[in-house]
Amino acid sequence: MANTMDYMRRWTDIKDERSTYFGHWEELSEFIMPRRGRFLTSKSNDGSKKNGKIIDSTGSMAVRTLSAGMMSGITSPARPWFRLATPQAALMEQSDVKQWLFAVEKTMRDIFSRSNLYNSLQTVYEELAVFGTGALLISEDFDDVIRCYPFTVGEYGIAQSHRLQVDTFYREFNMTVAQVVEQFGLDSCSDAVQTMFKSGQLDKWVEVLHVIEPNSAREYDKKDNQNMPYHSCYVEKASKNERKLLESGYEEFPVLAPRWHVTGVDIYGRSPGMDVLGDVKALQIEQKRKAQGIDKMVNPPLQAPSSLRGQSASVLPGGVTYVDTMQGTQGGFRPTYEVNPRLGELQQDIQETQYRIRQGFYSDLFQMMMNSDRRQITAREIDERHEEKLLMLGPVLERLHTELLNPLIDRTFNIMARNDLLPPAPEELAGVTLKVEYISVMAQAQKAIGTGAIERLAGFIGNMAAVKPEVLDKFDADQSVDEYAEMLGVPPKIVVPDDIVQQVREERAAQMEQQMAMEQVNQGAQAAKVMSDADTGGENILSDIIGGIG
Repeated sequence: MANTMDYMRRWTDIKDERSTYFGHWEELSEFIMPRRGRFLTSKSNDGSKKNGKIIDSTGSMAVRTLSAGMMSGITSPARPWFRLATPQAALMEQSDVKQWLFAVEKTMRDIFSRSNLYNSLQTVYEELAVFGTGALLISEDFDDVIRCYPFTVGEYGIAQSHRLQVDTFYREFNMTVAQVVEQFGLDSCSDAVQTMFKSGQLDKWVEVLHVIEPNSAREYDKKDNQNMPYHSCYVEKASKNERKLLESGYEEFPVLAPRWHVTGVDIYGRSPGMDVLGDVKALQIEQKRKAQGIDKMVNPPLQAPSSLRGQSASVLPGGVTYVDTMQGTQGGFRPTYEVNPRLGELQQDIQETQYRIRQGFYSDLFQMMMNSDRRQITAREIDERHEEKLLMLGPVLERLHTELLNPLIDRTFNIMARNDLLPPAPEELAGVTLKVEYISVMAQAQKAIGTGAIERLAGFIGNMAAVKPEVLDKFDADQSVDEYAEMLGVPPKIVVPDDIVQQVREERAAQMEQQMAMEQVNQGAQAAKVMSDADTGGENILSDIIGGIG
């Protein structure tokens, strides 16, 4: 295991690697989200005024719209946004497999709703929109199964593996003496912290470093927390000895570190906020100039004759200033220069700048989703009205699936399995690796083209069938229902599995055969009754038949 000095050296290297981003992040914080980011200090609970550089809050409002739109469009707490499935389509058609997967999904959604996940995701989306990188720690929790801890840019550093996946997380933060002792125990603390605790200095701040990285010293034949795939360690930064606050481990990497967009082998991401930062800064200047122009029009600089110096004068509404009549009309107050700023052109440029900022944060797309006349807008409407923007968001959505949502669901599923929260699985799923399919509004909008194609094909075949009915033999109606339901993300209970459908059809066919046989028996019995009641004494066809038989 690494010692404290090893952690400190690597933390220094990680900070050096991220240092080139600091200036950019700091400007983004100052002009868009002043209360986010830890830069020159890791102090918590800093309530000082921080929005002194923001005059026009268009950028801040656009971030709010983007994060709310991503929450409702990607991970809505109000509707299912993911589904578990199997790689083999045949397995998904079995009713017991479908029901088990649905039960697991429902339990997982209940866990997400009961925990603080959705509040934390809102923070992550805001960090992504402004800084391009987010970080969220998923920890096991006795009460809520999982507990989420979102972080802001500047207080952590990350590194990635050769596969360009984030697998290392270092975080520097402050805890009070009371918190350190409560979480880690007095004996694990440094001598300085023990002294402060015993002397009653419980609210003094202590700098702590949390390290999560691959466990290179792992012994695979051991299953304790010191030999898990990922090593975790808390140390005091000011500690002069090798004493560590806590050493443990994780079965899977617990930190979700999504990036909005990454170039090549870069570690940290690029954001919409970076794209529009110039417009945001220019907007503050233009709004300041507009306010100055209006101020000069309403309260212009004045000039007055020197004879009024030291005398009572008023520029208030209804005020009276006495002027010598010999001075004529030029003897009173008048503007020093003509104030007639071109506010129309300035206002037009401000509106254009505000529009570019909103465009950069996709505000029109997400506002359309949230301000729909109906309670819930459909994925088809999003696709038809904003197809171009959806194409631009496609890569971002795929990256969020890969770096945020897939690890979230995998870690939650593993935590559920370790705590016996999964129902007994069907035998057919033994050794099968499950996959995740996303059925959020945004994910469905990406698939909406497929549903339209099915509808157009069904309509075309229906028209052709009116002329040539045998064309229906080319259309697999059952499979089209399965495909359409999958694209729409409907609950599996709504669509009847193939095996049950086959059973129902066989039973229906058997009932029809039985009914036809009963009808034939009834017809035979009726015919016999008619023959038995017929008069054979006279001359008729029936008597001739009987006579012929005799």
